[in-house]
Amino acid sequence: MKILISNGRIVDPASGRDQTGDLAIAAGRIVAVGKVPADFQPNRTIDASGLVVAPGLVDLAARLREPGHEHEGMLESELNAAAAGGVTSLVCPPDTDPALDEPGLVEMLKFRARKLSLCRLFPLGALTRNLAGEVLTEMAELTEAGCVGFSQAEVAIADTLVLTRALQYAATFGYTVWLRPQDPWLGKGVAASGAIATRLGLSGVPVTAETIALHTIFELVRTTGARVHLCRLSSAAGVALVRAAKAEGLPVSADVSINSLHLTDVDIGYFNAAMRLTPPLRQQRDRDALRAGLADGTIDALVSDHMPVDEDEKNLPFAEATPGATGLELLLSLTLKWGTDSGLALPAALARITSEPVRVLGESLGSLASSAGRLIEGGVADVCVFDAEAHWAVRPGALLSQGKHTPFAFEASGFELPGRVKLTMVAGHVAHEAL
Repeated sequence: MKILISNGRIVDPASGRDQTGDLAIAAGRIVAVGKVPADFQPNRTIDASGLVVAPGLVDLAARLREPGHEHEGMLESELNAAAAGGVTSLVCPPDTDPALDEPGLVEMLKFRARKLSLCRLFPLGALTRNLAGEVLTEMAELTEAGCVGFSQAEVAIADTLVLTRALQYAATFGYTVWLRPQDPWLGKGVAASGAIATRLGLSGVPVTAETIALHTIFELVRTTGARVHLCRLSSAAGVALVRAAKAEGLPVSADVSINSLHLTDVDIGYFNAAMRLTPPLRQQRDRDALRAGLADGTIDALVSDHMPVDEDEKNLPFAEATPGATGLELLLSLTLKWGTDSGLALPAALARITSEPVRVLGESLGSLASSAGRLIEGGVADVCVFDAEAHWAVRPGALLSQGKHTPFAFEASGFELPGRVKLTMVAGHVAHEAL
């Protein structure tokens, strides 16, 4: 099918393109950007006047809750939420039930996602069997099955010898290990250590839980040469350590959650369980450092950290509530808000959710590596069309995700978010439309 998206503001962060023009699509590929050949005869023309035409968003952290947690989220509902949020590619951690430690599980998940044709799915394989931190998985077989890297999700490896061997093996074959830096012993609290946690009587997670883990990871990277992606930094001290590691030339990258980028521990208020998140919300100085680190490139990507949580598991006392929040449908809007607050041009802000995440994934994307997160002739037609001037109130009941809990619900936050997705295309197929 041939589709023409006309008169839109075409923004491609990777190339710096920012101009009004047309986008021609045929057979799932982009055939022209800007000026379309006179002989191009579309089957459908979409008028994008006043709208932004951008690459489909790439989210490096979204839990789909299947298999094992279907009561909290089904693959179809969460991929529909991704499409509604303009996300055309996402990475899911391996902490399903059972964990993604067998090739058959990975192949099944990818097959089901392909059948839905709503969003590209890139699973992370479990670094250790059942995420137990003891025996390494068959990384080569998991890679052949479609894994783009290996992770422990939220389960830190307590045995440094096991982590060393995992990084040695990964370095030998060029695999990337995705780690959330948190010490397994210091990270058992439910809120960030500080005045708020003390006043509320909540067990705290100190900044040292992150920095000790980072120091360990960086020492092992120096020893093994393994490439590591650091998931969801949460502290100013952590940002400073990553900045120094990059300046040293270590092969590391990092991301931050939309929650940590916009919220602080003050937002916990009077035990608001919607603010029970992992990593925990820290102080304003940490949030400001995260924002600055994302703006200057120390932090490579912004992620939704999407994690649907069942109603019964969220409506509990703060310390007992399951951490997590829905985020796929909010990623674009919260990126635009951060970009505006930081004084960034639209292409620079969009880069953190398009071209930069693709750079993190690198060659693990295979044939998509050269065109995902971009709008280029001959490239894959993953496209997000949105109204940058529109504002909307987050009403949990209207979200497509099966998980309805979000810290940014209008009833709690009282503010509207910028940017509304109008059309999402995956390989030239319309996955979501609200024109």
